[in-house]
Amino acid sequence: MKILNFVIIGMLCLGIAGCSEDLKKDINLSEDKKDVKKTQETPSSIKEKEEKCNDKDYEACSDLGINYEDGDGVKQDKVKAAELYKKGCDGGDFLGCNNLGILYEDGSGVEKDKSKSAQFYKKACDGDYALGCYNLGILYDDGQGVEQDKVKAAQLYKEACDGDEPLGCNNLGVMYDNGEGVEQDEAKAIELYKEACDGDEPLGCGNLGDIYGDAEDAKYDIELAKKYFKKACNLGDDYSCKEYVKLDK
Repeated sequence: MKILNFVIIGMLCLGIAGCSEDLKKDINLSEDKKDVKKTQETPSSIKEKEEKCNDKDYEACSDLGINYEDGDGVKQDKVKAAELYKKGCDGGDFLGCNNLGILYEDGSGVEKDKSKSAQFYKKACDGDYALGCYNLGILYDDGQGVEQDKVKAAQLYKEACDGDEPLGCNNLGVMYDNGEGVEQDEAKAIELYKEACDGDEPLGCGNLGDIYGDAEDAKYDIELAKKYFKKACNLGDDYSCKEYVKLDK
């Protein structure tokens, strides 16, 4: 079974999309995934956001920060993005807190400081922003910027999962699968992987494929394995695409 590690970046475009960080088995990758809808902002829309931000619309500040981070409608400027995320966060927009945490973790636009990253993720999480809970869970899971605490990591993944962040469900499933921070319980892990998969998180689907595709496991079911690997593949997981091909021969 795979284990991935990635940090989620929150996005705002009249709604929230995201990106992530996570843990799985056999593989330990660290990567930033960005599910970004390119908006191709116009000068007038950028000006409107600037005016709203200046008028204390803090969601607009965070949204504008995304534009500067991505270079969407403006010249890319990570320092300016950090300033705007900070303004949004200070005004109570928790997406801004989460995204500022990402910049501190990566050292992008600000000096790298994972302890500060943890502080901003915590502020986001305390504001019921599920991605903040998830990202803070990663830091506790790996012991980065905070003292490693698997129990705390599991609690944070649960908060993220309860907040409808499927990656939180997947990571909590991994902890139940491995018996880390919680008592080992494969049935609970499967339940959480299914919840993640139902939320269109490919890691959850891929983990189910691994479980049902293990010929030495009592749960071996090649049709179920193919079903879950195929869904994960369709959601963009290359590993699952390869596993599906192997089983479909």
